[in-house]
Amino acid sequence: MDRETTAAPALRRLLDLLATGAATEDFGEVLAGARRRGAPAGVLTEIGDATRQALRVHRTMRQYRRREAELTALFDTAGDLAASRDLDAVLQAIVRRARMLLGTDTAYLTLPDERAGDTYMRVTDGPVSPIFQTLRLSPGDGLGGLVAQTARPYATHDYRVDERFRHTGRIDAGVLDEGLVAIIGVPLLLGGSVIGVLFAADRTPRAFSPDEVALLCTLAAHAAIALDTAKSLADTRAALAELAGANAVIRAHAAAVQRAEQAHDRLTDLVLRGAEVADVAAEVAALLDGGASVHDAEGAPLTGPGAAPDGLAGAVAAARAEGRAVRHGGEWVCAVLAGQEPLGALVLHGRPELDDADRRVFERAGVVTALLLLLRRSVAETENRVRGELLADLLTAPDRDPAGLTARGRRLGVDLNRPHLALVAVAEEAAARGRLAGAAARYLFGSRGISAEFGEGVVLLVPHEGGGDGAVAGAAAERLARLVGSPVTVGAGRPAAGPVALAAGYAEGVRCVRALRVLGRAGDGACAADLGFLGVLLGDGHDVDGFVRATLGPLLDYDAKRGTELVRTLRAYFDCGGGLTRAKDLLHVHVNTVVQRLDRVEVLLGRDWNQPERALELQLALRLLLLAGG
Repeated sequence: MDRETTAAPALRRLLDLLATGAATEDFGEVLAGARRRGAPAGVLTEIGDATRQALRVHRTMRQYRRREAELTALFDTAGDLAASRDLDAVLQAIVRRARMLLGTDTAYLTLPDERAGDTYMRVTDGPVSPIFQTLRLSPGDGLGGLVAQTARPYATHDYRVDERFRHTGRIDAGVLDEGLVAIIGVPLLLGGSVIGVLFAADRTPRAFSPDEVALLCTLAAHAAIALDTAKSLADTRAALAELAGANAVIRAHAAAVQRAEQAHDRLTDLVLRGAEVADVAAEVAALLDGGASVHDAEGAPLTGPGAAPDGLAGAVAAARAEGRAVRHGGEWVCAVLAGQEPLGALVLHGRPELDDADRRVFERAGVVTALLLLLRRSVAETENRVRGELLADLLTAPDRDPAGLTARGRRLGVDLNRPHLALVAVAEEAAARGRLAGAAARYLFGSRGISAEFGEGVVLLVPHEGGGDGAVAGAAAERLARLVGSPVTVGAGRPAAGPVALAAGYAEGVRCVRALRVLGRAGDGACAADLGFLGVLLGDGHDVDGFVRATLGPLLDYDAKRGTELVRTLRAYFDCGGGLTRAKDLLHVHVNTVVQRLDRVEVLLGRDWNQPERALELQLALRLLLLAGG
């Protein structure tokens, strides 16, 4: 083996080791090799000095590289923060870098749970124990509690025997299950307040250097910045969302106000142009894209499709109570009011849903409808007062100036030369009589009829459209009773044209009212023809043939068609006082034949044919028929 006579080869070897970043033990091998090769003492001394200097340089370079790695990690963390990445990703990167730079087995970060009042594991890197990863720490417990309370870093080389902090069975069990021994924790500080704790831990005893504590504190500061930035961003996003929502509400409100103004202008224009209720309903339908109808206070349609919806009265009551339109099934109902007086209802069809803006438009249409109805009623009441004066003069002295009365009626839109029906209405309760005149005006509202207080009640003169006069009187009695709130009796005179004939028709109506009361039919409505033989006696025309036909018609038709003698048998039965034996002798037939004929009479006339009132009508009709030669 050649002896080394100079230190040059060893020095070159040391430089190579420094250049390649060799391990520390490789430097000592250079001196040991020189000794084995028998280098002189002077050369060994020089190589030893050079080795020590090389190790010093090696340590310095290693510190620089470590510092470079730490700075790189910190720059990367700062870059993560600047890039505003997802908070969880940033915190995970910080914990991972803490574990990598400190060379620990695990690293983790805990944050307070304000709602639960404790602390939980937010991010972990390296733990394998489920118990440890799901630990929740109460305030002041464990190493983390000490860090949070003092806002200072704390490290322990052996957690199990360190008495500086409060041990709990749950925390010790988690640490034991994970196998951790050495732990360091540093606070996440924000404005002097601790908002979390960053930890690094090893499964073997270890002392943490001041540089490692400082590095972990820097990473903790970055984590605090990340949390604060995330909170600020969340607050900013929430504020922006609130601003966007408020802006949308403002835009929607502005659009609603503009639409409401347009609707108000259109509805107001209808009023100023003297439009009818039907025009308002059509405008509402166009504005709200549905169908609209107007009903009076009793639910009768004034305009729009069909009859009133089921339960309309309840919906109107609910709308009055709430002071706004209400939903009723698939429709919307708005009460039409004049103060607290119900005038009717506005109904919107085909729009199950209404937003607030459309609902306000609908309610405004209800107000306009009320205004129109009030105007119409005011005009109608004024006209009706003038027409009432005409009607009073007509009934008081019809023959004084028939031509003048007819001319006055024509000027008021009433043609007295056309057939009219005089209805006499009397309220059955004294307290309701004062309301009857107004009810009659409302009943005739929108028609060509006129009314006036006269005598004991109110007289209504309505155009005769043909058909059953008794049915007209019955419908009037029913409607007036609803309007007044108590029974109203209505008698109808025969249709008539001209002042004198109309006055006679009124007198017949008065007699019908009296007859209805005598018959116990107060609150009903009828004409003379509906009162049987009393109608014959009370009516001006004394329609005997009509009475006989109305009473015996089925028997007369049956006899004429089949050649039977039902009318003769019925006359004989009554003439014999209801005795079958005497009747069969008078008819010269068997008693069974009489029974069979009377059974047929019952089939044709009804089972009540032999009741006293009905029997009286039948006997009177038979007498009148006999007098007429029948």
